[in-house]
Amino acid sequence: MSTSLLVVLAAILGFLAIGGLALVFAAPTQNRATKRAQAITERVRNPSARGRAAPPDPAVRRKQIVKSLREQDRRQRKVSLTMSARLQQAGLPISPLVFWIASAGLGLAVVLTTVVMGGKLFVGVLLGIGAGLGLPRWIVGFLAARRSKKFVEAFANATDIIVRGIKSGLPLHECLQVIARESPEPVASEFRRLVDGLAHGVTMDQALERMCVRMPLPELRFFTIVLSIQQKTGGNLAEALSNLSQVVRSRKLMREKIKAFASEAVASALIIGSLPPGVAILISLTTPHYLSVMFHTTMGQLVLAAAAIWMSIGIFIMKRMVSFKI
Repeated sequence: MSTSLLVVLAAILGFLAIGGLALVFAAPTQNRATKRAQAITERVRNPSARGRAAPPDPAVRRKQIVKSLREQDRRQRKVSLTMSARLQQAGLPISPLVFWIASAGLGLAVVLTTVVMGGKLFVGVLLGIGAGLGLPRWIVGFLAARRSKKFVEAFANATDIIVRGIKSGLPLHECLQVIARESPEPVASEFRRLVDGLAHGVTMDQALERMCVRMPLPELRFFTIVLSIQQKTGGNLAEALSNLSQVVRSRKLMREKIKAFASEAVASALIIGSLPPGVAILISLTTPHYLSVMFHTTMGQLVLAAAAIWMSIGIFIMKRMVSFKI
């Protein structure tokens, strides 16, 4: 009896030992399985938590693209404000050092000319500073604006060349070479630099970014964005560039309409701005001694300087009023 009881107790203890070991080894597996099931349930309930497997939210992607474009535009503005970039935009093959040396020489020449002609040294210094700092920068800005205008006028036709070439089976690089050979200036020179950069191992994005620095125009920025997106995501490049060509022509047409509507205001601003100096010149020619006191006395020179400052402010305000950006 005692032997059978011992056997039963041993069997019970063995069963309990085996069950305890089974629970010990099975618990981590159950915990991992439970965690896995919870993670799957969470992913089903919240699709945004799937990581890379889930498709990106269009709104989030749109915000990222807009943020990237704003950063690129801010970076481009900082680069385009440098004197080196302005000289490139104007198409002048000189360095900033040569530009500043020429500006200083012009200012010094104005000062010496004023002193030799009998003017006050103070007036000569003011005129020299204005001529050395203002006139060369104005010339560079004028040349850059004229060059940008010529580029915009021929850019739509250059885009059409790419569209027709792609539709006929030519690769993009050969279409760019055709533009560099057959387009008018400054489109030909800019695309020639683009093709040369690509030939020397520069990536398309880097070459287009340099081109945008030399020619900071919205139309060229659109062209850069279209090519960058097409290289990254694919798509119908001919259709995208065709739409871009229509947008460029529409912007040009709108710019001409606004110019026609604002022509009366521009003419009025020119007449009002030219009246005071024109009247002063006529009086000096008819009665030279009438205004001589303004040029040979300290008070008269101060009055002329104040009048020039106020006239410059007025002309600047009128120019801002009749200038429209699209």
